[in-house]
Amino acid sequence: MKGKLDPKRELKRWEGTTLAKVLNRFPERRENFKTTSEIELNRLYTPLDMQEFDYSEKLGFPGEYPFTRGVQPTMFRGRFWTMRQYAGFATAEETNKRYRYLLDHGQTGLSMAFDLPTQIGYDSDHHLSAGEVGKVGVAIDTLGDMETVFEDIPLDKVSTSMTINSTAAILLAMYIAVAEKQGVKPESLRGTIQNEVLKEYVARGTYIFPPQESMRIVTDIFAFCKDHVPQWNTISISGYHMREAGCTAVQEVAFTLADGIAYVEAAIKVGMDVDSFASRLSFFFCCHNNFFEEVAKFRAARRLWARIMRGRFGAKKDASCMLRFHTQTAGCALIPQQPDNNIIRVTLQALAAVLGGTQSLHTNSRDEAYATPTQDSVTIALRTQQVIANETGVTDIVDPLAGSYAIEKLTDEIEAKAIEYIDKIDSMGGVVKAIESGFMQNEILNSAYAYQKAIEDRDLIIVGLNEFVTEEEPLRDILKIDPEVERYQKEKLARVKTERDLSRVRRTLEALREAAEGKENIVPPVLDAVRAYATVGEISDVLRAVFGEYRVS
Repeated sequence: MKGKLDPKRELKRWEGTTLAKVLNRFPERRENFKTTSEIELNRLYTPLDMQEFDYSEKLGFPGEYPFTRGVQPTMFRGRFWTMRQYAGFATAEETNKRYRYLLDHGQTGLSMAFDLPTQIGYDSDHHLSAGEVGKVGVAIDTLGDMETVFEDIPLDKVSTSMTINSTAAILLAMYIAVAEKQGVKPESLRGTIQNEVLKEYVARGTYIFPPQESMRIVTDIFAFCKDHVPQWNTISISGYHMREAGCTAVQEVAFTLADGIAYVEAAIKVGMDVDSFASRLSFFFCCHNNFFEEVAKFRAARRLWARIMRGRFGAKKDASCMLRFHTQTAGCALIPQQPDNNIIRVTLQALAAVLGGTQSLHTNSRDEAYATPTQDSVTIALRTQQVIANETGVTDIVDPLAGSYAIEKLTDEIEAKAIEYIDKIDSMGGVVKAIESGFMQNEILNSAYAYQKAIEDRDLIIVGLNEFVTEEEPLRDILKIDPEVERYQKEKLARVKTERDLSRVRRTLEALREAAEGKENIVPPVLDAVRAYATVGEISDVLRAVFGEYRVS
């Protein structure tokens, strides 16, 4: 019977014999291997990398603190993640048609994209909206548009995610008002409002109001939903857009959780008990190409958030410590060259998100480097999720990569590096101060530059872009938004303005102004205004007049 092997001695033996012989004949592709976060990768991971590993502290069991292994005990053995394809374009009628198509083909939740004017609080007839109406999402001007979007879609049977931030209170109010017209009570509604304005100042730019005033709107939504829409996720704390802007996986974890800390602090500051709202916080991450780093990223984020909520904020309920998240595959990883290759990229990214334990997932379409995806492309993207769920077997084991020396080591390293960033942001006075100083923006810019340089220097190979390039015709079958959409939307808006009770609109807008000038929660008066068919632009203008607009100095 052989004695117990000494891993350290055996590793040294292997390096000096088996490995050395191969390296002398066939050198490795490069001297150093790193993740996109500049984490150096060992050639081989062994038990030596887990000598200090404490199972109960680092892993535990699924559904239990610190939730490294997932927020549900059975994960996908119980039910699959919500398959929520991001959709919305042109008119409310066309968006409704796309939603019903997706639901008929097996999608299990809706995810709503809004056009740029709607996102920044301008109506379709505003001069700044010219050329943008319906282009990157659906145009929503009044409650009438929202009614059309959800026609024949029972809101008590589906969950809906709305990617909207500065005008989040208005669009949430419209959704509630549509449900009322369907006979659905607010307490029955399930879904998520992004409502995550801090990342807009960092990476995306669709802000309206200064940070402090924006944070008031955020916490007003928290408080309103706690009492009236209890199943609604009141925020989707988003690292996705920062990743799309160029940050690394480590920065995505750090900056997202730092934003989360700021929202929790803001809610506590206005008198909310942490356990009264924390379970309705949700998160939104990107999933990029570096497969093992992405899997480890999700696990590290879950564990770190649990520790933050219990250690920093004293959360007592387990539900308050759970990091529940939606994932979208990386739009910035898609390229117009050889677009069918994007299907492969998206498949691998989606698989990493599933192995990382996501709660819902959007898979990008092959033609998104060109335009809003066609119906055929969206169908392939949805089928990608369905194949992973039903045919691969990866959903049959909870956290199947746990215990992998490489995955656990990467999880530890991502968490440690994220903590360094969070500590630095804390030392600056928090996220708002870090944003005002440009710290987070500069970190993302530097990472984006490094990533682009690696591609240009061919240190990072992108198939079809800087290697394996072929001559090809540009993709022709792409979705084009009819320029007539803008004219149609303006006519519809003019008709609503003519038919509504203008005196009622004025009364509700005046009540909103008074609430905004005082300390009253603004969501109820916003709800009254949308019921009166006040427009997104009119409501936003009232708040602009009270709160002011944010300008980058």
